[in-house]
Amino acid sequence: SRYSKKEDFKPLIDIFQDNNNITIVAEIAGFNKETFKINVKDRKVTLSAKSKERRYYKSLNLPKVVIPDETRTKYKNGVLEIKLKKAESSVGKADQHAP
Repeated sequence: SRYSKKEDFKPLIDIFQDNNNITIVAEIAGFNKETFKINVKDRKVTLSAKSKERRYYKSLNLPKVVIPDETRTKYKNGVLEIKLKKAESSVGKADQHAP
């Protein structure tokens, strides 16, 4: 039917941050955890997933630079949670110890 266009599928996404982490919570029901691909680079996260019926793709800009290797994800009851560890800011404590 003409109502089931791909564009109508707009999940809810929230981004929270604390001192050390940025957490992205996205309501994306109807996919298998295995089909999610999450790519983190600098201050951008791209999410993609696909099932037989549909595909999902979203690119998000982050408020801070994060460490890609420290990404943790959970997917439960249609809610995807991505926890990203913030990188030390370049004007952070690390620089004060430089010779």
